[in-house]
Amino acid sequence: MVITRFAPSPTGYLHIGGLRTALFSYLWAKKSGGKFVLRIEDTDKARNSQEATDAILKAFEWLGLEHDGEITYQSQRDDIYAKYIKQLLDEGKAYKCYMSKEELTELRETQMANNERTKYNGKYRDFNGEVPEGIDPVIRIKAPLTGEVLVHDGVKGDVSFQAEDILDDFVIARGDGAPTYNFVVAIDDHLMGINEVIRGDDHLSNTPKQIVVYEALGFDIPKFYHVPMIHNAAGKKLSKRDGATDVMAYKEMGYTPQALLNFLVRLGWSHGDQEIFSMEEMQNLFNPKDINKSASIYNTEKLDWLNSHYIKNTPNSELAELLTQYDLVLTSHDKKEILLDELKERAKTLKDLAELTKEILTTPTSYDEKAVKKAFKGNALEVLNAFGAKIGTTEELHLPSDYHAVMEQVVTEMEIGFGKIGQPLRVALLGKMSGPGLDSVMAILGKNETMLRIANAITANS
Repeated sequence: MVITRFAPSPTGYLHIGGLRTALFSYLWAKKSGGKFVLRIEDTDKARNSQEATDAILKAFEWLGLEHDGEITYQSQRDDIYAKYIKQLLDEGKAYKCYMSKEELTELRETQMANNERTKYNGKYRDFNGEVPEGIDPVIRIKAPLTGEVLVHDGVKGDVSFQAEDILDDFVIARGDGAPTYNFVVAIDDHLMGINEVIRGDDHLSNTPKQIVVYEALGFDIPKFYHVPMIHNAAGKKLSKRDGATDVMAYKEMGYTPQALLNFLVRLGWSHGDQEIFSMEEMQNLFNPKDINKSASIYNTEKLDWLNSHYIKNTPNSELAELLTQYDLVLTSHDKKEILLDELKERAKTLKDLAELTKEILTTPTSYDEKAVKKAFKGNALEVLNAFGAKIGTTEELHLPSDYHAVMEQVVTEMEIGFGKIGQPLRVALLGKMSGPGLDSVMAILGKNETMLRIANAITANS
């Protein structure tokens, strides 16, 4: 059974790259009938934030990515890590290092001056002398000093590291007893049964160290998939400006979970030319062996296109519920249907949809000057007045077609073109020249509000 995990560090927000890793891990576990587990790597007590942890969990809830079992918190597992540190010390596979910070700094400066790789020189690896006083020793693992460390990677193929180029006897516990990242990751992945690890390729250089820990403890090594990074259009690392922001900011910007997940699954993975995937299709089709070997490019236009697709295909009842996050409550069933049918074809995001809705539902208090100059020429006020009067004497006005019929009557009676009524009416109703179809706008506003806005416009522009 495939067991994957997502293991964020709560020192900041969950960003788009981390979410993609979580999605890939989730999809692979679900496709394989396995488990997807969540581990919070909160051993860095100085930088951890409960707020960041809460934000990560909130993002998972919003996106509907459900993890299996209880959440594992590394901060609650110190006794477990201490047990394995003791085991390695007892077996002679790790040792206490008493090198002071000053000694270590001097060693590194000397190595840098000689253009050598900075690394620990093994001073206490087989030390039998007198232990220095006043130093809380770190614990170092005995790493291989020569030979090859081979990483079997499902994306990159076999990746070979030479021990002398990348390893030294690295620290697995600090002087205060706190365990280090590469040590606890290997232990937790083993104890949680993680047998397939999907993560960003910025972790590839950590993998040889983790393999050293696996082998020292006699653990099975999981299958690794190191996913190339997401770049901006210029081929560089994503910045906040490009989209590397808090996942929950995407909710605030008006993106739907379906669009965001669909967008992310296509960043580095494909299935033919298909662009739109339901969650069910993602689970059925995704396989990490199909992940691209090169970096993927973040494309805001593609995200907007996908989001508009999902908005157009979302039932109006669901859209109305989603709009409540923008302080919009649509109560009238008929008007809600007309409004959303009209506007969801024009909106890229839910925020766009909310703003377009508010533009219609909010009575204008001012009028665009350029629009007024263009629309209120000749007998425009007379036409508006005649239309308002005709609206007032018409009984059955409910559908867009009902209002259109009144417009046709006025056009016929006054022997004018539709532009002569359409332009001033649009400015009267919306305060500007742009907007959705006038028939729909009036059906949404209703008879009384339509008449009120026409009267206001006539008064303001007389």
